[in-house]
Amino acid sequence: MKKQIIVFVLVITCLQSISLAQTKKSATDLYNSGCEKYDNEDYQGAIADYTKAIKLKPSYVSAYYNRGLAKGSLEDSQGAIADFSQAIKLKSNFAEAYFNRGLAKSNLGDYQGEIADYTKAINLRVDFAEAYNNRGLAYLRLKQKSKAQADFMKAIELGYRVDQDILDLCK
Repeated sequence: MKKQIIVFVLVITCLQSISLAQTKKSATDLYNSGCEKYDNEDYQGAIADYTKAIKLKPSYVSAYYNRGLAKGSLEDSQGAIADFSQAIKLKSNFAEAYFNRGLAKSNLGDYQGEIADYTKAINLRVDFAEAYNNRGLAYLRLKQKSKAQADFMKAIELGYRVDQDILDLCK
């Protein structure tokens, strides 16, 4: 009887270990789950998964970046800025993080900050046509028409389609 109890306890222990191993997700698994939720527009679920991934791997640049995108989709510009800033801190040459942080700053009316981020993105990736376009829009909001026009022309040169009505505002 004693031998049967020991075998039973061992079997239960092994089954619990197997069950725990199957349910414990890696940072990559959580990140991928977050991406799937983001693609399905479940932004809250994506944020939760990216947050769990970051807890497991605090240097997970892509998780911070994607969590910033999800927060931006929920109009949490401050949260998005914080996540893009952390992604930039971990990877200083991340042009897309600067670009998206610029978008979030624009949503808050921080046009000077927006311009600084687009400028950094352009310095890191000189062919970033959308950054030129968006910086041009920020310059327009600040009534700096000649700078706006120069950026729109560069965006067009790089193949970006700038609306004629926007170009007319530079005159």
